[in-house]
Amino acid sequence: MPEPSFFGHPRGLATLFLTEMWERFSYYGIRALLILFMTASAAAGGLGFDVAHASAVYGLFTAMVWMLSLPGGWVADRITGLRRAVLYGGLLIAAGNLALIVPQLSFFYLGLALIAAGTGLLKPNVSAIVGQLYAPGDARRDAGFSIFYMGINLGAFLSPLACGYLGQRVNWRLGFLLAAVGMLLGLVQYVAGWKYLGTVGVSPAAADPKARSRLAIGLAAAAGTLLAAWAAGLTVQALSDGMGAILVLTAVGFFFWLFFLGQWTPQERRRLFVVGALFLAASLFWSLYEQAGSTLNLFAERNTRKSILGLEFPASWFQSVPALFVIALAPVFAWIWVKLGRREPSSPAKFVIGLAGAGAGFALLALPASSGGQVSPLWLVAVYFVHTVGELCLSPVGLSAMTKLAPPRIGGLLMGVFFLSISNGNYLGARAAALYEALPLPTLFGAVGAVGIAAGLVLALFVKPIQNLMGGVK
Repeated sequence: MPEPSFFGHPRGLATLFLTEMWERFSYYGIRALLILFMTASAAAGGLGFDVAHASAVYGLFTAMVWMLSLPGGWVADRITGLRRAVLYGGLLIAAGNLALIVPQLSFFYLGLALIAAGTGLLKPNVSAIVGQLYAPGDARRDAGFSIFYMGINLGAFLSPLACGYLGQRVNWRLGFLLAAVGMLLGLVQYVAGWKYLGTVGVSPAAADPKARSRLAIGLAAAAGTLLAAWAAGLTVQALSDGMGAILVLTAVGFFFWLFFLGQWTPQERRRLFVVGALFLAASLFWSLYEQAGSTLNLFAERNTRKSILGLEFPASWFQSVPALFVIALAPVFAWIWVKLGRREPSSPAKFVIGLAGAGAGFALLALPASSGGQVSPLWLVAVYFVHTVGELCLSPVGLSAMTKLAPPRIGGLLMGVFFLSISNGNYLGARAAALYEALPLPTLFGAVGAVGIAAGLVLALFVKPIQNLMGGVK
């Protein structure tokens, strides 16, 4: 009997597709509401934070969501295996979403912490399992990641429409509840489809008998640090500033270990230098792209007309637009790459297009922002279109490149490194969002756009040397 398949791919891809779809439904439902909920007045059911405070919380949360992918990959590689890490992560996310329903500020922060921890366990490891469904050299791998990426964006498209409407038009906490329901649905089907994953991710790739004690020490240290911060009365802004330092130290420390202390073959070492270069480029890209949930969400709420053909809609619905473009354009880009054949751009060349596209989107928005009034919603749609073109040249390519460049014994860890670049980007993007009320919008958008375009031009100068280090990996 032939092995069950999913569009010509391993049947387990369907299980992971749906797991990621529901996890992204949960995450993007929360993200679409978060900064709007925090800046809404208490009379309107929100927290009444000013933009600077809300941006600090938003940046801290979204940075932690992605930063914790690094220890999440380590836990999977050393202790739980990829499979159980995904399960435990989903349970933590669901618990965090439910905590947001409780109308107390302490539960709000607890919920965000649980979601961040759960995403750190689930996100890098579910992607790593996708890569391991395919044998080395299997030509279906990139196409498999493209299908998987469609699941991400299907969840990201549906959640702002559903959670956003409930949250903004009915009750904020009902929006959070719906996000929790989505994650629970994802867990149910994940357990039901467990058998289709075979033996992939069942055991840790590099089991370490001392890893559990090290994890316990790390958790105790983190808990002690948080208690000390609370006792000292540190503000969220101070914690956010501290997060910036932690991100820098984490990235520097990790790459120091990777380049100078790890035991690698010469080819592995060259490829790890490529990982470092792509990490820097991805960090800059995400610092622009991930402002969709902060700067651009505020622009949608405060500076954009929220009606088309007489239909009024909540600002959070704009968060569905990028995912819709990805769903529509991903097959087009897949066709383009195949059609180009040998002329297909390399991974670093695609990163150049991604960076330039992210910058061009903000440069475009600087024009209507100078009007000072409510602008047409089509401006934001145009920005998201340009950003999506950049994303399709960078994000799925980056996921695939990490699985191909990573030494097998640290596959989960290096997937966590790719997500650490998103953590850096979210933090930097939130710091830019904090300037929303401090700078004229044309100045803010123009400066952000210039950074992206300039970074793309600099990376273009190094495409060929990076390609040479990749050792045949496209």
